[in-house]
Amino acid sequence: MSRIDEIFARIDAAGRPEVFITVRPRDEVAADYERSVATGGPLAGMVLAVKDNVDVAGLPTTAACPGYAYTPVVDADVVAALRAAGAVVIGKTNLDQFATGLVGTRSPYGAVRDSRRPDRISGGSSSGSAVAVALGFADIAIGTDTAGSGRVPAGLQGIVGIKPTLGVVSTAGVVPACASYDVVTIFAATLDLADAATSAMAAATGPRPFGPATLFATPERPVIAVPAELPGLDDRWRAAFADAVSQAEAAGMVIKPIDLAPFLTAAKLLYDDALVAERHAAVGDFVDAADPVEAGLDPTVAGIISAAKRFSAVDLLHTRRRLAELQKEAMAEWGDATALMVPTAPMHPTQAEVAADPVGINSTMGTYTNFCNLFDLCGVAVPAGVVGESDGSQAQFGITLLARAHQDAVVVDLARRFAASTAPACASWPETVSDAVELAVFGAHMRGGPLTHELTGRGARWVAEVTTTPSYRLVALATTPPKPGLIRDPAAGRAIDGEIWSLSPTALGAFLTDLPEPMMLGKVELSDGRWVVGFGCAADAGNAGERLDRTRW
Repeated sequence: MSRIDEIFARIDAAGRPEVFITVRPRDEVAADYERSVATGGPLAGMVLAVKDNVDVAGLPTTAACPGYAYTPVVDADVVAALRAAGAVVIGKTNLDQFATGLVGTRSPYGAVRDSRRPDRISGGSSSGSAVAVALGFADIAIGTDTAGSGRVPAGLQGIVGIKPTLGVVSTAGVVPACASYDVVTIFAATLDLADAATSAMAAATGPRPFGPATLFATPERPVIAVPAELPGLDDRWRAAFADAVSQAEAAGMVIKPIDLAPFLTAAKLLYDDALVAERHAAVGDFVDAADPVEAGLDPTVAGIISAAKRFSAVDLLHTRRRLAELQKEAMAEWGDATALMVPTAPMHPTQAEVAADPVGINSTMGTYTNFCNLFDLCGVAVPAGVVGESDGSQAQFGITLLARAHQDAVVVDLARRFAASTAPACASWPETVSDAVELAVFGAHMRGGPLTHELTGRGARWVAEVTTTPSYRLVALATTPPKPGLIRDPAAGRAIDGEIWSLSPTALGAFLTDLPEPMMLGKVELSDGRWVVGFGCAADAGNAGERLDRTRW
């Protein structure tokens, strides 16, 4: 049985018709899969599910509203990028209608049930995408995130959700929810696969690409802010978060409790104030004109979107001014923290509980997610154990690591540390789509050295150990304290041990500006034949220094 046959058999056996809105014919998927494997690429053979508010050429885009459906002739930019990397589209997944909700129940195509406990919700709005990954119907899936739609279902399904900085990845071909705050996201079972898929997807560049000062890693001792109070969590879920905090501390993170009040206040603005008018701007004309029954409108979603037209432009300006004030307060509270760690979701309600209180529970589900895009933060949601529920079942527990805009590599690095990853050093997705420079170091800047912090403090990432060609020697410079100097001496040299670090052009420029005499930067020849930027010293200082009969400082 082929892999595609196995996946389709799994779909047939699962009895989860609510996960997909459209599934491509098996033979078409199989043919694409064979071509992908034969052609190769970073995602060769990876099966991709696509949230049905994102265009796939030739397949209907419904946004979970039958009356809204249209069939695009071209892929959304992100779908095209993933396909170019080898991903194979299997179908379009269910969602909270018009991506309005965090519960996964607001769809005429059926409420998407939890992958492990069918009486529970899946989380939304990217409900079908998350469950498709959790149940093995797809290797990776596209979601979108405005208020937490790419994080809440990841947390409840025990998978990884990567939410990039606003505008880094193109949203062309995506049905808008709140266009100012919409982001395309990736789901996968592991961080490594989610990172690789996001790297491929990010080839679809948005209007806010990474700049020359991008950070590629965290400091040696990152400070992690955590909520001093945890509204919405019962004792069991609080205990799970406490365990996650302990895990972060064990991974070398310094914990800093903060007051989350301005974050939580801002979270309410997304639905309870004039910002919701953007949802009406996106699809309000359709919702207002459509017959609710014929169009298949979800009554809760339709009510939210139609009610949003009551806000004026003045109201929106006032709300955005208030949002700016809250962001200033929140960032002051954040202070020197590298990142903020929060529970991804505060609870895992049943389908019946959501049916009884659809708006209230949805609001609670967004407690720790709604503010993220409003404050221009990036994030990674990762599994963090389980919670023993009062009924004897176990809920998946997850945390989300959040950082300031364009510090996406920082949260990926933190997520790897949190998970105590033993994976070999590799560039995270922001580094693969950024201008990165390799720097060779041979002395005090090497890992564990007294000056390593000058690299890690500038967001540099350790890459690998290296050696030079046998054309160099080390000297102890006549400085206080003594510093190593690397001198090119083909006649009397040897291979010198060093390290490669990856850093931004801005960080490299700062290094050069701050470099004390007699140190200098120049090209160094490595044993693999490459010439890279590396530390050296002025010839006269090197000649005056003490020659060292060794290969490592």
